[in-house]
Amino acid sequence: MTTLAFVAARAGCAGDMFLAALVDAGLPVGELQEVAQALRLDHVEVSSEGVARGPLAATQVHVKIRGHVPGSDTHLTDASGHGHRTLGEILEVVRGATALPPEARGDAVRVFRHLAEAEARVHGKTVDEVHFHEVGAADALVDVVGTCVGLRRLGVTEVRVGPLPWSTGEITSAHGPLPLPPPAVALLLEGHPTFPGAAREQVTPTGAAIVKALARGTTVPDGFVPRRTGHGAGTYDGEGLPNVVRLVLGETAGDDTPSDAVLLETNLDDATGQETARALERALDEGALDAWSTAITMKKGRPGLVLSLLVRPGEEGHFEGLLFEETPTLGVRRRAVSRTLLTRRHVPVETPFGSVRMKVRETPSGPAATPEHDDCLRLAAQHGVALARVLDAARVAWLAAR
Repeated sequence: MTTLAFVAARAGCAGDMFLAALVDAGLPVGELQEVAQALRLDHVEVSSEGVARGPLAATQVHVKIRGHVPGSDTHLTDASGHGHRTLGEILEVVRGATALPPEARGDAVRVFRHLAEAEARVHGKTVDEVHFHEVGAADALVDVVGTCVGLRRLGVTEVRVGPLPWSTGEITSAHGPLPLPPPAVALLLEGHPTFPGAAREQVTPTGAAIVKALARGTTVPDGFVPRRTGHGAGTYDGEGLPNVVRLVLGETAGDDTPSDAVLLETNLDDATGQETARALERALDEGALDAWSTAITMKKGRPGLVLSLLVRPGEEGHFEGLLFEETPTLGVRRRAVSRTLLTRRHVPVETPFGSVRMKVRETPSGPAATPEHDDCLRLAAQHGVALARVLDAARVAWLAAR
């Protein structure tokens, strides 16, 4: 079975609303503080509180940034509005957060790339020339990366988002007055169902980019079994629909539900090891489901490689471009494939060396778990012990906790 998150955002969506919905659905807010620390945002503090939006109880998440004011104690202020970063600078921060799951980092890279591409189209620039304002702030980094990590921590393998409101009116931005929805949001919502919205900003660029990068449909599939529901509150608390994002975690019924993917392959006999390694690393960084190479013998007995990327439907064009950029290939094969996925989640266990995340998969014969390699490697280096000792301790802790 597949663990699916269905998001209903009839009142709109923003990055902090996704975060809050995940916390309301059971994600410990401490996990988001760990995200900030992994991003080296040591000056950021993440907290949550219960609030009401209309008749609904919901959770609101606050991302605050520590600062010093002469003559006063350390205080906390809103993290929004800080930072004017390029895409390259943002991706460097995300990719450097090696304590976070690589799949979540890949998801976050896709979110920021979609943002950069939309902003570049709006301003007639290349993605490398775009300087983020609102989305370059510390809170936007926590919102995006925290959402991607939170979904993975809750075992989600597929996200679907219902229709979104198309707002009217105008908004004041760093570039001056702009029509609603903001131009970047209008581009990011291309292809996503909408309906007439209110005369205020309801979908932010960060919220739209998360939907663009992560959503794989707009309705629940047949046989969807809801398990948990979370309501994430936005800052607006006025008339109309309660300003919340509703996130429902559930499972697709049956154990034969395939997940479609696209397999891209190219044969190489004139690529260096550095070139193929770079192509594989970049593909995984940018959200490929998997990437690998296989040794083969080509014509005239020459040794070569098959470079293979497994990607989501609709993203094959991007990854074909990546292969053309990073390798000397003259052509890329593609074919649709189906996968049967096990439900997966992360479960922390305590060892004598520290906390280790176990990657738990639900097999037909019951749950099985594997220690997260990066966690164990970090703890082995920290305590000066062999990696095998930490791996063994994690396995023992997992078995003891069952």
